Amino acid sequence: MKLVTYVGDKGAAVAGLQIGEEVIALEGYATVLEFLEAGQKGIAAAEKLIADKNAKRTPLASLKLLAPIPKPPRVFAIGLNYQVHAIESKFDVQAVPTVFLKLSETVVGPDVDVILPKSSTQVDYEAEMAVVIGKAGYRISAADADEYIFGYTICNDVSARDVQLATTQWSMGKSFPTFTPIGPCIVSKDEVGDAHDLDITCDVSGERLQDSNTSLLIFRVPQLIEYISSITPLLAGDIISTGTPPGVGLGRTPQRWLKPEEEMVVTVEKIGSLRNKTVAE
Repeated sequence: MKLVTYVGDKGAAVAGLQIGEEVIALEGYATVLEFLEAGQKGIAAAEKLIADKNAKRTPLASLKLLAPIPKPPRVFAIGLNYQVHAIESKFDVQAVPTVFLKLSETVVGPDVDVILPKSSTQVDYEAEMAVVIGKAGYRISAADADEYIFGYTICNDVSARDVQLATTQWSMGKSFPTFTPIGPCIVSKDEVGDAHDLDITCDVSGERLQDSNTSLLIFRVPQLIEYISSITPLLAGDIISTGTPPGVGLGRTPQRWLKPEEEMVVTVEKIGSLRNKTVAE
């Protein structure tokens, strides 16, 4: 099952099911978040729609996609979760996950321009696989984590490194407007299968800059869910972006910062590709 959000005929956001290269509106659910909060009832309704040969289907190519959850309750991001990335960033890997928040207001969808702010000269790309929480839970054990996952999406954790590294608190340097592209869809966990064996890449202006696999994650998805939920209850629609592999601009010699009019393409196997261009503020 693939969930999308798109711009409808009247300009409002519409929740939809992507089936191949077509989309069916998720009748009865105003948003993907509302659908997730409905739990099994929502999944049953979606399965019924998929089986309905008379349901109206719209070509995916004709739709403008938004972020699958345009304003998620929270975006938890994980730092330094690939060993080589920690080394290139000149940080030690911690005994527990490094977690920071990205403001939900920074979330944008595919094909939306990422604005390079005037106040930063060191904006960086970060390809990441992200987990979408399907139901609320508190103090979830790693062994039980799978039942709280709906599926997976892609996140580009855009970062203003000069702002981020000016203090020990990273959230503000990662929360400029448009700094959290997410999408193009959410793929249910049953379709993804093993989330810890997915190729992940990032191309900028046609150049492959990141090329890795989620098997190299230090803290895996169940551990992340256990750790975060031990501190704060997780909510349906929360997103956990699992960290970026090596190859970011910060760790290159010479360092490689984003420039206006570049296209970033983050691809995660079995999920798709997330494309965004950069523009100067």
